[in-house]
Amino acid sequence: MSLSKWQHLSTEAVNPASREIDTLALGEIVDVMVRDHRSVLRAVEREKAHIAKAAGMLARSLPKGGRLILVGAGTSGRLGFLEAAEMPPTFGVSPDTVQAVMAGGPSAIFRAKEGAEDDAVEGARAIGRLRPKQNDVVVGISASGITPFVRGAVERAKAARSGIVGITCDRRSGLKKVADVMITLVVGPEVISGSTRMKAGTATKIALNILTTAAMIRMGKTYGNLMVDVRASNEKLRDRARRIIVTATELDYHQADVLLAEAHWNVKAAIVMQKAELPRAKALARLRASGDSVRKALLGRR
Repeated sequence: MSLSKWQHLSTEAVNPASREIDTLALGEIVDVMVRDHRSVLRAVEREKAHIAKAAGMLARSLPKGGRLILVGAGTSGRLGFLEAAEMPPTFGVSPDTVQAVMAGGPSAIFRAKEGAEDDAVEGARAIGRLRPKQNDVVVGISASGITPFVRGAVERAKAARSGIVGITCDRRSGLKKVADVMITLVVGPEVISGSTRMKAGTATKIALNILTTAAMIRMGKTYGNLMVDVRASNEKLRDRARRIIVTATELDYHQADVLLAEAHWNVKAAIVMQKAELPRAKALARLRASGDSVRKALLGRR
């Protein structure tokens, strides 16, 4: 009988397609890896319904003052931090609204602290320091599905009645015992056995992108496919804001710049000002009354 608790995991199995990979030419090595990643999109596609359900949880919770808290270790933790870092500039949410917790703390983003993931008590403490509440949604990310740090964190959050989403690559993950929604990305054995930064990490990144973006769309953070809650904090983003106005209103680039200045670089307000022919104060009031949705604000035009 094996004493290994990881041996049954598909991500730890030996991939027959890459058994002799060290004997191949570089072009062949790359070809093996590219072909192996074809399973990633299939794995995500199989979980579309669960991703949509989790996005619905977020879309209901965040407008009530809830937070999205992403918890992981190693690659999973780094993906959580990446998602948390990218949400504020993309969708205008507060950094307090989307947070990440990682085994070993923020310094583990840059230097691996492998032993930190084995501490379930510290996982519970890390979440406890954030004082989880009922409107929060905690996403536990664990390719193996058995990471103690993640398990401790989600169990602590569950006790606080937070919503729990589990993201794993193992069908038998213990996360399913506490999760309200499970996203199980079965990608199979990695090209390098156990290297879950590869297919497992790629599938997890795609699932997180879709989960958070779908929730933001439902919350009115876009107008069509335009990033209207973008924070124009640098010249690249100011240029994007001008181009969004050009697309949404059919003004030219210079006119868009003038309109954005009048709107104090609030892209949503600028669109409503132009399309509903309103001054800034009334456009902002219309947006507030419409739950900050441009489309709803424009439908309210008399």
